[in-house]
Amino acid sequence: MEDAMYPHLRHFLRLQQSRILIGFAATGLAVGGFLFWSSHPVPASWAWSVATAPVLLGLFVQIVMSLQKGDVGLDIVAALSMSAALVFGEPLAANVVAMMYAGGQVLEDFAQGRAKKEMTALMGRVAQTAMRFDGDVLQQVSITAIKPGDRLLIRQGDVLPVDGRVVSDVAVLDLSALTGESLPQNIMKGSEAMSGSASAGAAFELVASRPATESTYAGIVRLVEAAQSSKAPMVRMADRYAIGFLALTVTIAAITWFLTQDTIRVLSVLVVATPCPLILAVPVALISGMSRTARMGVLVKGGGVLETMSRVRTVILDKTGTVTHGQAAITQIRTREGFAEVDVLKAAASLDQASGHVVASALIKAAQSRGLILSAPVAVVETPGTGIKGTVDGQKVVVGGNSFVARESGNVRADDLLKDIDPAAMTVAVGVDGKVAGIIVLQDQIRADAKPMLDDLRHAGVKRLVLATGDRGDIAVKVGRQLGFDLVLGDLSPDAKVAAVRSEIVNGPVMMVGDGVNDAPALAAADVGVAMGAHGTASSSEAAGVVLLVDELAPLVKAMAVARRSRTIALQSVVAGLGLSLCAMAFASFGYLPPVQGALTQEVIDVAVILNALRALR
Repeated sequence: MEDAMYPHLRHFLRLQQSRILIGFAATGLAVGGFLFWSSHPVPASWAWSVATAPVLLGLFVQIVMSLQKGDVGLDIVAALSMSAALVFGEPLAANVVAMMYAGGQVLEDFAQGRAKKEMTALMGRVAQTAMRFDGDVLQQVSITAIKPGDRLLIRQGDVLPVDGRVVSDVAVLDLSALTGESLPQNIMKGSEAMSGSASAGAAFELVASRPATESTYAGIVRLVEAAQSSKAPMVRMADRYAIGFLALTVTIAAITWFLTQDTIRVLSVLVVATPCPLILAVPVALISGMSRTARMGVLVKGGGVLETMSRVRTVILDKTGTVTHGQAAITQIRTREGFAEVDVLKAAASLDQASGHVVASALIKAAQSRGLILSAPVAVVETPGTGIKGTVDGQKVVVGGNSFVARESGNVRADDLLKDIDPAAMTVAVGVDGKVAGIIVLQDQIRADAKPMLDDLRHAGVKRLVLATGDRGDIAVKVGRQLGFDLVLGDLSPDAKVAAVRSEIVNGPVMMVGDGVNDAPALAAADVGVAMGAHGTASSSEAAGVVLLVDELAPLVKAMAVARRSRTIALQSVVAGLGLSLCAMAFASFGYLPPVQGALTQEVIDVAVILNALRALR
């Protein structure tokens, strides 16, 4: 986490340097103006020249450092204009350019800082210590000392330092910094809680699932750092154009000199050759877009990913955990005469409190959501993979497969209750006091937002939707037909998913959305990989270029809209900014724009371009 501080330190030092330089330039202008208007014997040109020197020196250092990294920046134009102004005897113009250049640096820092605001806010939420139980004694320890299995006390207002499982009855968590969800969420006992969220209710106990360095929040911070330091293809393209613009500027200045032999016109051309449309507009717009998506709970790892998102034409989605919830939920309860649905569910869920099976969790969750008060089971015997039996409220209860329950209930099977059930569904039989009481039907449910999200993707310009899953082909086809996919692929291995991604790339940029370990290779192979990070695996989040911090699909469509808008704004800024700069250079070459007025015109163009790029935040 300490490494995250260095970019902020560099940003702070650069900001202080810019403020000092703008102070020098402003002081020089003021002192020179006083000397000029008071007809002081000390020439005003001296003050203007001395004030320009520190800015020019700092600019030369910056140019050398950029060239060492292989970057040919348009700062060279600013250095040429200041140097030429001093050589041609126009110190006032040099001082004005120095003032505008230093002011532009401050403006750039402001724009970059404003654009990174939401992403940087994530960094400030890193917890450094936690309250850990040592037996029955609480100790404050560094988060680096927390190991899986440690029991922690999370007090009201504390930020969760690690991922963990809630062992108290309920935890009220503020997830706004991670997901954009404004209302606190109730995380029930046994559920996973994500590091970086904050306790908004009473204190609760948490059992750590993994070390701090491997927890969700640490991964998010690493992604943010990578995103902030990344350089999008569009930014690299702007760098290449910068070389061309530099050559064009020098060419126009040379032609002006050749035709007019007027050094003032040449100087004016150099002064108005503003670099901001290229060196600022693109990165500010893209970082603004990344910051905007972060507020939606969609973490984009870099400007290049955001740019590619704006051009996606094919979207491939995994089924389980992506277009479906990935967890079995009760769809119906069928009972025998003499038994009510609520009694069957209560008996099964009460007994299953003693089981760690995934189906047991689904039954307990369903019972709790219906407000049922579960009883404590006794004399429990579980046969792994088959079923469980015990006593609940004095009744002998059996829960499991049809054959297991029939064997424990007088060999009476529940076949009559299984008629017309979807082959894709899972059934759990329930026996009470030697009789089959009923069956509970569970099925992985399609997300409520899946169909609207797919429709929105088509409206947004996506031409092709593909469902790719490792699940059975017949189940995949049924889900695909319900949701209107163009192509459905089932029974896929991880390698087959990668092949499916590569086969679609010929149609344009491909986005792959998934959540499991088996999706990670396909996410990495796609132009844009999107991981369902709220409940997905660490491997899929690492392989993906985009991580959804909420267990919803709708924010992804909004993020794609933000990506398209950010790219459009960046292009608008570049075209408009360079167009205005070229017009100003033409006016200067014809003698209609003197150097001082040219410097002021340059600054107006710079401010307009940056403000336009910041529109991507809205």
